[in-house]
Amino acid sequence: MNTELIGVVATFAITVLLAIPFGKYIAKVFNNEKTLLDFIAPVERFIFRICGIDTTEEMNWKQHLMALLSINMLWFVYAFVMLLTQGSLFLNPDGNPSMSPDLSFNTAISFMVNCNLQHYSGESGLTYLTQLVVITFLMFASAATGITALIVVFNAMRDKVTDKLGNFFVIFTKTITRILLPVSIVIAVLLAFNGTPASFAGKDTIITMQGDTTQVSRGPAAGMIAIKHLGTNGGGWFGANSAHPLENPNYFTNMLEMVVQVLIPIAMIFALGFYIKRKRFSYVIFGVMTFGMLTLLIPTMLAEIKGNPAITEMGINQSAGATEGKEVRFGAPASAYWSIVTTIISTGSVNSMHDSSMPVSGAMQMVGMMTNAFYGGCGVGILNYYIFLIIAVFISGLMVGRTPEFLGRKIEAKEMKIATLIALLHPFIILVGTALSSWTLVKYGNAGWAVHPANWLNNPGNHGFSEMLYEYTSSAANNGSGFEGLGDNNMWWNVTTGFVLILGRFLPIIGPLAIAGILAKKKFIPESAGTLQPDTGTFGIMTYAVIMIIAALAFFPALVLGPLAEYFSLYH
Repeated sequence: MNTELIGVVATFAITVLLAIPFGKYIAKVFNNEKTLLDFIAPVERFIFRICGIDTTEEMNWKQHLMALLSINMLWFVYAFVMLLTQGSLFLNPDGNPSMSPDLSFNTAISFMVNCNLQHYSGESGLTYLTQLVVITFLMFASAATGITALIVVFNAMRDKVTDKLGNFFVIFTKTITRILLPVSIVIAVLLAFNGTPASFAGKDTIITMQGDTTQVSRGPAAGMIAIKHLGTNGGGWFGANSAHPLENPNYFTNMLEMVVQVLIPIAMIFALGFYIKRKRFSYVIFGVMTFGMLTLLIPTMLAEIKGNPAITEMGINQSAGATEGKEVRFGAPASAYWSIVTTIISTGSVNSMHDSSMPVSGAMQMVGMMTNAFYGGCGVGILNYYIFLIIAVFISGLMVGRTPEFLGRKIEAKEMKIATLIALLHPFIILVGTALSSWTLVKYGNAGWAVHPANWLNNPGNHGFSEMLYEYTSSAANNGSGFEGLGDNNMWWNVTTGFVLILGRFLPIIGPLAIAGILAKKKFIPESAGTLQPDTGTFGIMTYAVIMIIAALAFFPALVLGPLAEYFSLYH
């Protein structure tokens, strides 16, 4: 157990040590400074030329938003049509069928918004063609979209008075060519050399040690799994995701996948400091987010290491921790660490089954997605944090009797209305979705009209409620993980979570872009003795308090009905 804990500490330490220079590199890329990958510039110029992009044309925040939304709509239509027709297209050696319209709708939205919620099993629900040209493509595109939106906010914070915030398509292209693609190639090679499939061969027939004959899916999985984690996407090539021995063959690949899925979210924090030349500010943000992560990780680790009291009462030794639903190759501590980092960021991949987690662990996983501001996904993590930052600045200003200011701009009614609306809509869409599903289940029964014919819940009572709450929380946070006791591949869940996915993705992008764009055009106010300093520990504590208080007020009643009630019933 001590060795497993050391592995967790080493994994996080390696992540931070890599994130600092990587953040500096990201800042250089978007500041147009020299980097090692400048040789890619001719390829970028070719892309700009054939796409008709004027790289000298700068956009304001509204133009950025229009470009972002319009191109995402195009990707949705493309993905929807491909998934509807995949069964009749090529590169389908296993003969997998096309998706139904409602599942195509959900899947296209899910991968477009970087959530990767899967209401299907990867190896049987998709073909090699759609895994590559739809799923893998959208994994690059959605991650680049989030980073591009954040760079626009960086530009607004860096320049004193401006409405010129860069060119969306230039930033988007460089994100892929200079950051996502090169690192993904390295990760894919490491995975392939450790046993992850990277061929176009169909299923292989093997004989198990028990003498059973079974078929094992293969395919060009290594490249997709690389961007799945680097881009905080999370959708698995295989149904079992990174608990599958081909998707995550050994402890080295387990550490690799844990490091790379947190790499960009942390690197973007340090990139902010280098980009706007306020490194102390980025250190404060990193400190708040890390403390928030530990707030969730420590109870989870303790719960999983201690094990299940119901099993202990049966006289069964649990020295290895709560191992039900977990890969013994990795152990309870590594699974607990993965479950928290994958829910505080938007990856949502799993190396154990969250439905088997202890009640405290399930609660912490959901709180990570409910706050949705500790590290977060590619770019959108800091965008979510930015909303809480504005609220914290406003409250701090009221406490000392001054007009709130942030980085030399006054926070006024318009910005606060936007920030408050975004902060409230996140719990609203989660709780309304859960309430409607609970009402439908009670009114029509567990085999009601919305199911035809599969049941929703494999677990009754509090845990069943947690399964529904988790599904909408994961959708709204663009996470994609799930309590897989829920039967979710039906019209009700495909459609309702589809709309939650859209709102949960674009509202936290629209709000910060609007606030940053409005603030960037305001008159710059030089700092004085009375200026609120956002790069102090005191302000960091204030921001953390705002995040946790808003989450507690919004979600505590729902958590009481689900994981907390399950915890108290388990411990009598």
